[in-house]
Formats: sequence, C-alpha cells, structure tokens
Amino acid sequence: MIRVLLADDQESVRIAFRTILNAARDIEVVGEAADGVEAAELARRLRPDVALVDIRMPRMDGLELTRVLSTASPPVRVVVVTTYDLDAYVHTALRHGACGFLLKHSGAALLVQAVRAAVAGDALISPEVTVRLLRELAVRPAVTPPNPLTDRELDVVALVAEGKTNAEIGAQLYITAGTVKTHLASIQQKLGVSNRVAIAAWAWATGHRSPLTP
Repeated sequence: MIRVLLADDQESVRIAFRTILNAARDIEVVGEAADGVEAAELARRLRPDVALVDIRMPRMDGLELTRVLSTASPPVRVVVVTTYDLDAYVHTALRHGACGFLLKHSGAALLVQAVRAAVAGDALISPEVTVRLLRELAVRPAVTPPNPLTDRELDVVALVAEGKTNAEIGAQLYITAGTVKTHLASIQQKLGVSNRVAIAAWAWATGHRSPLTP
C-alpha cells in the first residue's frame, strides 16, 4: 500500500481527497494535518510515502513544507495540490523538490495518478501548468553550458523531456526500468537537480533534447 499524508487547512478538501484516495486499492491515507508544522511532525512519526501538500497553510506554508519533507531522512515525495497556479509557486515548489504540481480542479483520476507517479519516481503536473512551463522554456534562448552527461544519459534526458515514464524510456532504449533509475540518479547528481521535472527543464533550457528528438 502507498501511504499518503494530507496537508491542507480546509477540512472539506481533506475529506474529499481521503475519499478519492482510499477508494484506490493500492493507496491508504495514514494522516491528515491542517497546517505545515503539524504535517512535518506527522511525517516524522508516520513516515508516509507521499504527502499531498497545499500551498497556503498556517504556521508553515506548503512551499517550505515541501523543502522540509523532500530533504528529510528518509525523504517524503511531495505532490503540491493547490488552487493557485502562479508561476512563482510552481518554480519554487519544483526547486524545493516537489514530485508533482496539481490544481485542485484537476479531478480524481489525476490525483490518484500523481500519487502513483511519485512513488514510481515519475512526476505529474497539471496539463495547463505543463503547457505554460514548456511555452516559457521554448521562448528562452538556448544556452550551452559544459555538458556533463554521457550520450546515454542524454538519451534518457531527451525522453524525460518528452514526458516518458521510466518504463517507456526503458522500452525505447532497450534497457530495464532499474537501469533508467540509475541513469536518472546520476543525471540528477551531475546537474544538481532533485527531480525529473527539473531534468526536463534543463533539457528545454539548454537545447539538449537530442539525440533522439529533432
């Protein structure tokens, strides 16, 4: 079972999320918090696999909570779920290690998918947010810093930038999903980033969407 912690100051939202997630056969909500400090304390005690975190909460906001949980030992995978899709929030959440960014109106299916994706090492972002991020990156002039990655790692980066899952990347490159994970860990270390969303952003910003894409 995937163990999930909910952090949202609105009880009605927590009830709705709990109902949706507990209906999935492989997900269990193990704790709920109404503010960031309570969520951090519960995470230390309950050790959830994933935390669904709102941004605007008392005592500690969701962006700081994301940083705290992502850097904990062991780390908790964080999916930010919010009403607000301001670019500053998205960028900060991803920099702080979020594994996903959903808008609250995204729907039940996407919420469940985001939890499963986080556990699988993937990331899920609301489609409208993704489109805006990619448009922003596409209009930036490409920069060409020294490339620290191997050719195989660039293959993986190219497919991450296309939104492929680990399984899909493995199938296309004829390697196992475990090998993909190993490559991703190396890529993250070399680039100094914390998740695959940041890897995709690096690919778009630097023009390293090759050699597999035009």
